[in-house]
Amino acid sequence: GMRGREAFQEIDYGAMFGGVAKWTAEIHAADRVAEIVARAFRVALSGRPGPVVVALPEDMLRETADSRVAPRLQIPHPGVPDGAAEETARLLAGAARPAILVGGGGWRDRAGLAPLTAWAERAAIPIAVAFRCQDMIDNDSSAYVGEAGLGMAPHIRRMLEEADALLLVGHRFDEAMTDGYTLFDIPAPRQTVVHVHASDGELGAVCQPALAVHADPNAFASALAAIPTARADAPAETRRARLEDLRAAWEAGFDAPPQPGALDMGAAMAEIRAKLPADAIIANGAGNFAIWPGRLFRYGPGHRLLGPQAGAMGAGLPAAIAAKLRHPSKTVVCFTGDGDFQMTCQELGTAMQCDARPVVLILNNGAYGTIRMHQERDYPGRVSGTEIQNPDFVKIGEAYGMLSERVETTPEFPGALDRALASPTGALLDLKVSVEAITPYRTLSQIRS
Repeated sequence: GMRGREAFQEIDYGAMFGGVAKWTAEIHAADRVAEIVARAFRVALSGRPGPVVVALPEDMLRETADSRVAPRLQIPHPGVPDGAAEETARLLAGAARPAILVGGGGWRDRAGLAPLTAWAERAAIPIAVAFRCQDMIDNDSSAYVGEAGLGMAPHIRRMLEEADALLLVGHRFDEAMTDGYTLFDIPAPRQTVVHVHASDGELGAVCQPALAVHADPNAFASALAAIPTARADAPAETRRARLEDLRAAWEAGFDAPPQPGALDMGAAMAEIRAKLPADAIIANGAGNFAIWPGRLFRYGPGHRLLGPQAGAMGAGLPAAIAAKLRHPSKTVVCFTGDGDFQMTCQELGTAMQCDARPVVLILNNGAYGTIRMHQERDYPGRVSGTEIQNPDFVKIGEAYGMLSERVETTPEFPGALDRALASPTGALLDLKVSVEAITPYRTLSQIRS
């Protein structure tokens, strides 16, 4: 009865969240709670998964209503249209430089991608993933060539520019995958595009594909993998050589040059690759520090990556805590920067209260690194507001009951990592890295000049 008077904490939820949620609703009658909650979950999980906001006014918590337990939701998943997988295989076989990209949400069983990967291996077609989807494809596959994301590696950009056929499964044509919408002519791409998505609203939203397939990505991947690899029109040795060249370029990315500063993250990542178990979960927030787990970790079939595709700072720590709650026996490692960590560091209180203890690696360079990089690249020497005066992260970690250490040199890291991984209380390592080591492959001074 107080609505419209700017009562205490009154918000127009539709106006506030309408642009960022799939659906918003406010409940005004207690007997509709079950109906609206059921619809909310159905909308959130259908098509392209996304958030739903349901506002619950205070009086709804006091009212009573007759209700019964609703049945378990059955989310419909569109099947594969007849002939779509066969036509896709034909188009890829007829291309000289085909490529496959996978990503997006709605993948219920990522193990189901293994047959698709094996199919790409037999067909000698490179397969890449969308931004922060590295765990979707076994990185040890001979067909895997890397990530089409922000800061795109040159060989991936070259692959997409030169491709004459592209299969995109489960993902949309977003800014990261298209390198700022420069790799595809919009709306009519020069590549022969097959776009497969669970939401028909994504098909043709940016690029008009030669073949639009409204299908569940899991079902389509299985259907395509079941088709015998067609004989390619291009010579087999040519396609195989191209794939091997792209794979070698991805492998070369692990050979980061020695990094400036006393602590070399390239060497640290080699330790991490060697010591994390095959079912470890990696989480990261947003910032240049995320390039290290993004480019210098090999994701096997048992690894999972939890990273914000929208670039949200501070997302890594709560994601790591949630993963530890869901999988308490697994090793969970959170990569975060000093600025990124301070967005949500209070969530260590949740970790302590719920006994969900990840290993937190703070890449501490005293700067908002990504913004600093852009400043130095576009306005050399004009640094503004990106230097950070940090608190003592070790004391913060100790206050939350975690094993906490500061690591300042490369030789100190292996022992500190061993202790962190063995700690029953979780761990926080404050890694003092140089702001010069702004990316694995180019220093800040190189970018500035």
